[in-house]
Amino acid sequence: MRRVPTVLIVEDEPSIAELISVNLRHSGFRPIWAMDAVTAQAELEAALPDVILLDWMLPGESGLTLAKRWRAHSRSKTVPIIMLTARGDEVDRVAGLDAGADDYIAKPFSTKELLARIRAVLRRRAPEQDVSVVTMGKLALDSATYRVTFDEQPIKLGPTEYKLLLYLMTHAERVHSRAQLLDQVWGDHVFIEERTVDVHVKRLREALGESAAAMIETVRGAGYRLTAQSAKTQSTAVA
Repeated sequence: MRRVPTVLIVEDEPSIAELISVNLRHSGFRPIWAMDAVTAQAELEAALPDVILLDWMLPGESGLTLAKRWRAHSRSKTVPIIMLTARGDEVDRVAGLDAGADDYIAKPFSTKELLARIRAVLRRRAPEQDVSVVTMGKLALDSATYRVTFDEQPIKLGPTEYKLLLYLMTHAERVHSRAQLLDQVWGDHVFIEERTVDVHVKRLREALGESAAAMIETVRGAGYRLTAQSAKTQSTAVA
């Protein structure tokens, strides 16, 4: 059974909290409302939510103070926080983000935008897929042993080519731009030219051999795609 994500709404305005709650329920979330800092702290101690929607201006302690406290605590430091506030100036946005918020949305806001931002922070915080053996036609990759085979024959890959193939195989049939591949394979903190992707794709194709290399398609003006269709087409042509 699919688990329903929980959203803790820390908001002192009942009408705003109710509007958010209704939209969350209709979109497959379970909302919990806390109207002040004391109630919010009690809810957090009872059970960790998947996301916190935190109003800046609250009776008693402010949302900013709560965000700093929750980020400093080992139990709650990884829970995504989206600040909700009427304070939309840049200095306030920076203060909210510096306090530990993952995102910031100014009132009045669109409920569609809020839902999109909730889904975005959940995607960013989702654990990596536990992939053991990935197969695509005759191509197989075992992430537990770092072994790659094609038609049961071993293929030797360098570390970067292995990571590139793993990403392409777990996101097959999609077109990935060079910038996306740089972020996913090399990391968004690494500053290297997009041309580097072409070099490693070339090395990967050479290591895979002619039959398997045909599965990596260059999509002109867009990037690269790993597909089983090219391998099938080539097999049919050879036959």
